[in-house]
Amino acid sequence: QVQLVESGGGLVEPGGSLRLSCTCSRSISSAYTMGWYRQPPGKQRELVASITVRDSISYADPVKGRFTISRDNARNAVNLQMNSLQSEDTAVYYCNAKNVYSGINSWGKGTLVTVSS
Repeated sequence: QVQLVESGGGLVEPGGSLRLSCTCSRSISSAYTMGWYRQPPGKQRELVASITVRDSISYADPVKGRFTISRDNARNAVNLQMNSLQSEDTAVYYCNAKNVYSGINSWGKGTLVTVSS
């Protein structure tokens, strides 16, 4: 497994921006599909965005055009730039690494994003 540590969460007003980062304990460039998930209060965890080893990217419909996922292989990190935040984006955001060979999933502990005026 790979250890993941998220950072960058906090309180932001509607329309604002935040950048989440996920630092990984090992190289993720060749063996891991990376993803950001979120769990709103009282709801189930859902996929927000993912990026494969070949940099194929997908987004959940509610965040398309507002969120951008990216890899920083030199720093063993994956980032999530979140713009035009809405109250509906309030959630705990989790980083996920899925090993493409073993299928094993690793999770971070999460970082809270609160969008409120």
